[in-house]
Amino acid sequence: MLNAEVLQSIRESVLCWLATASKAGEPNVSPKEMFCAFGEDKILIANIASPNSVANIAENPTVCVSFVDVFKQKGFKVKGMARIVRPEQTGYAEMLAALHQLGGEAFPIRNIIEVTVRRVNPIVAPSYWLFPETTEKNQIEQALRTYGVGRIPGEAHP
Repeated sequence: MLNAEVLQSIRESVLCWLATASKAGEPNVSPKEMFCAFGEDKILIANIASPNSVANIAENPTVCVSFVDVFKQKGFKVKGMARIVRPEQTGYAEMLAALHQLGGEAFPIRNIIEVTVRRVNPIVAPSYWLFPETTEKNQIEQALRTYGVGRIPGEAHP
């Protein structure tokens, strides 16, 4: 499920978006900044301030996680089943260590949202299929201009 391309996209993404729904079907989408792949079929998301997401998962564990590199304008949508892993549960320390590699220990992680991946689909900006000459390099250059940002000198770029 989590092949090399998906794993690379997870590493390159600054945020992911977690979509949940209550038992009644009321949706909730919220950004998460601490997330990582875990094993061959899991994504871990730190619950730092996510009471709505956690409440929804308790009622309805079906979730969708998306992550997109805003410069390449590519990413993935992952659908799966979530569970809340609490500090006293087996495996929590190992999961917490994986998340701490991303953001250190400064963030107060209440518990961990573990998503078991069931399906993965690419997210690709329409430019790639509308204009066949589109490349990641020119998408990145266009995004840099659009967002008014520059590159860090000496940093490797595609």
